[in-house]
Amino acid sequence: MIERLFQLQAHGTTMRREVVAGLTTFLTMAYIIFVNPSILQLAGMDFGAVFMATCLAAAFGSAFMGLYANYPIALAPGMGLNAYFTFGVVKGMGFTWEVALGAVFISGLIFLVISLVKLREMIINAIPMSMKLGIAAGIGLFLGIIALKNANVVVAHPATFVTLGDMKSLPVLLSGLGFALIAALSARRVPGAIIISILVVTLVAIPLGLTEFKGITSAPPSMAPTFMKMDIAGALNIGLWSIIFVFLFVDLFDNTGTLIGVAHRAGLLDKEGKLPRIGRALVVDSTSASVGAMLGTSTTTSYVESAAGVDAGGRTGLTAVVVALCFLAAIFFAPLAGTVPAFATAPALLYVACLMTMGFKDLDWDDVTEFVPAVVTAIAMPLTFSIAHGIGIGFICYAAIKILAGRAGEMKIAVPMIAALFVVKMIVG
Repeated sequence: MIERLFQLQAHGTTMRREVVAGLTTFLTMAYIIFVNPSILQLAGMDFGAVFMATCLAAAFGSAFMGLYANYPIALAPGMGLNAYFTFGVVKGMGFTWEVALGAVFISGLIFLVISLVKLREMIINAIPMSMKLGIAAGIGLFLGIIALKNANVVVAHPATFVTLGDMKSLPVLLSGLGFALIAALSARRVPGAIIISILVVTLVAIPLGLTEFKGITSAPPSMAPTFMKMDIAGALNIGLWSIIFVFLFVDLFDNTGTLIGVAHRAGLLDKEGKLPRIGRALVVDSTSASVGAMLGTSTTTSYVESAAGVDAGGRTGLTAVVVALCFLAAIFFAPLAGTVPAFATAPALLYVACLMTMGFKDLDWDDVTEFVPAVVTAIAMPLTFSIAHGIGIGFICYAAIKILAGRAGEMKIAVPMIAALFVVKMIVG
């Protein structure tokens, strides 16, 4: 049955290799079990319910990807989008988390339609590569400032907006230790570097009285506080469409980039460099986003950490199914997740931020009309504390520079149209 489902022999792999690859992928992305509830809790959501939603959304998405698309790619609530959910939509714009979940649900449905009617290629091809790179890097910088804030390395200041925190405090020192540990273990290619760091910092913090030990295992917490709580009617308000657009926009490009990147690493692309069954993979991603919202979490997306499993030999969907089973087993570890303090997960956020800024290296630094809007996009996100505002400022900047430089013909028509929509949004408010 397993051979029939996943075609192991045709992909030159074995069941044992796929299981090892699945365990490797899970270890590299299991940090989301601790980080996602800690971020969404700040939006007013119940920690235990979000913990359950995180595990179940990851299990659903990964199993669906494995069984339907037969790719060794795992899914879970995405970093960056969870921060935008909490700090951008709920705390920044004042919407309820129920409305924010509604926006995630709708964005998933639109993503599904786009994938089914083949509009995906048109949209992706219309957006300049430099803007895609700038958006990815900007989300990284956005995560970075949140990480430094959670670690108390950066604190508020009435004159300069931000300033250096108390670097002698134990939480700050432990965060620094955690970050160095992640980077060092990653350099040594140790699987699960992030989750190892989170657990080490937490174990050190418990005897120091910096966090309360709540146990390791228990019966799964109730999902009632978040299950099916999305406010779809509220999300359909005209003022929410720009937010839905951001969820959709970031998820679309993040998914496509992750799918192509991981598939290339696994040698799964065809002779033309295209990914077979990418339509199925995108149906999985879009459906998982909407299902995640129903469960009570921000956008569920493909994880680039799946590359770790590919490096371990994973070539089929069996790898993703193993990841799904691991996330199901994780639902019994809610007390451990509740024990982890914010300063223990902050290093994980900062490390992911560093990884996301790597896109800058691929910018065309010889073309001012390309790299300037990308850099402006990236800078605007953390400084406006909004991914949406950063994207809007970036598109306006890109269109204006191209037009004034006499190179408007280099733009696809969608770019100035998007820029104009953002101008109207900023004027109207």
